[in-house]
Amino acid sequence: MSTTQLFSLTSLFFLLTGLLLTPPEIHAQNTPNLAERLGYGPDAKLLIVHADDIGMSHSVNEASFDALLSGAVSSGSVMVPCPWFPDAAERARQHPELDLGIHVTLTAEWKNYRWDSVLPRSEVPTLHDSLGFLHATGEPFARVDPGEVEREVRAQIDRAIELGIKPTHLDTHMGTLFASQELIELYIRLGKEYNVPVFLPRQWAAMAPQMASILGEDAILIDQYFILYDGIPAEEWPSFYSNIIEKLPPGVSQIIVHLAYDTPEMQAITVDHDDFGSAWRQRDYDFFTSDTFRELLEKHDVKLITWREIGKLLKK
Repeated sequence: MSTTQLFSLTSLFFLLTGLLLTPPEIHAQNTPNLAERLGYGPDAKLLIVHADDIGMSHSVNEASFDALLSGAVSSGSVMVPCPWFPDAAERARQHPELDLGIHVTLTAEWKNYRWDSVLPRSEVPTLHDSLGFLHATGEPFARVDPGEVEREVRAQIDRAIELGIKPTHLDTHMGTLFASQELIELYIRLGKEYNVPVFLPRQWAAMAPQMASILGEDAILIDQYFILYDGIPAEEWPSFYSNIIEKLPPGVSQIIVHLAYDTPEMQAITVDHDDFGSAWRQRDYDFFTSDTFRELLEKHDVKLITWREIGKLLKK
């Protein structure tokens, strides 16, 4: 398999949207796993419930911050180029205790709701489509200028910091920074430079032997992640998520959720886009703020943690 194929955005996107990853590989004898490095026992079940897309819209911000402040969701990440990012930044300044990272955003996927880069378009032309917006899909990222990607990603991180957000981690919207080995190296390098962990599951790193040299000896890899994929009927959402909690293996896991209230605003934004649409996001909110979810965590001895907690390992 070629490097390009190995890190193809298409294959990783299907991992993101279509698979529950297998349990973590067995660690070498006497090598502390991530849970142990965090000060927990080797059999601890640690979970990050992570709200993506904060800053995308008013409804997303309302639901996401409501969930974060209630403790139902333990972490989230912000989309700096989006219209409602200033509102998200203001809320973050009011609540510096919240765990917020940067959801590096290089695409604008909605039909009639598009956004531009943080940098002037003239400085990052290959990141834009013929209409002058960020690309609607990740497919062009096999051809974009990596230098332009780096400048835009830096601008997004710096803009968030300028507006008062102290990012606890980095992740990547629609998997664009996994489009090539060069971009994933950039992703890892910027995490090191800004001294924050990056979202990277152990199974992805295992896909490529060369990842070990890219990551270095002190790499922080979560053990597995979960995301609800298209095709699950609405009435089966509670059982889908409940099954994850009931069968959660030891280690550090992340569930990626997309929260919003099902409002006319969100319905207009996500028109013709049922997956990750308005009703989808309301269902995510309803489950993770429910008593059922809280009871499942307690019953199965699952502890919610944050990326800030993981980031303390870097400072050590």
